[in-house]
Amino acid sequence: MLELLQPDEYVASVFHINLDGLKKRGIEGLIIDIDNTLVSWKTKTADQRMLKWFELLEKKDFRVCLLSNNTKDRVVKFTQAIRIPAVYRAAKPRKRAFLKAMAAMDKPPSATAVIGDQIFTDIFGGRRLGLYTVLVIPINDREFITTRFVRKIERRMLNDMIQKGKLVKPCNK
Repeated sequence: MLELLQPDEYVASVFHINLDGLKKRGIEGLIIDIDNTLVSWKTKTADQRMLKWFELLEKKDFRVCLLSNNTKDRVVKFTQAIRIPAVYRAAKPRKRAFLKAMAAMDKPPSATAVIGDQIFTDIFGGRRLGLYTVLVIPINDREFITTRFVRKIERRMLNDMIQKGKLVKPCNK
């Protein structure tokens, strides 16, 4: 069970992901969380740096689908500038939303990676389907009260994985 909570990679931010390394692994599709992975949960749209990152993904021929537990309004507003498919009210870590995202990209599990900031939603959901998983450090400490509680458990688990040599702590934030 615990191996389903362990990400394949742990990086400081989406900007620190080795995209060429993902390509070498056969990854062609990226399922990406929005809140605290791409932007803070109060930020409504992508900034210029994020827009350039999405352009880079397109240039490198990645298919992308955003996957969020947030509302339709939130997700639609965020995706207007980047024009990529998205699944809202995903109920992560349930499998159905991840399968829907893969179908939107027309990619199988073996060619898909999940990028997110939470072990119990993004990583667990992806690992349950055999997807490659990338955990990023959350952008902002300000979160819902329930998420703050879960973060305490996540920090303990991550520290344990790092101490046991199962995970490398990211350096640049």
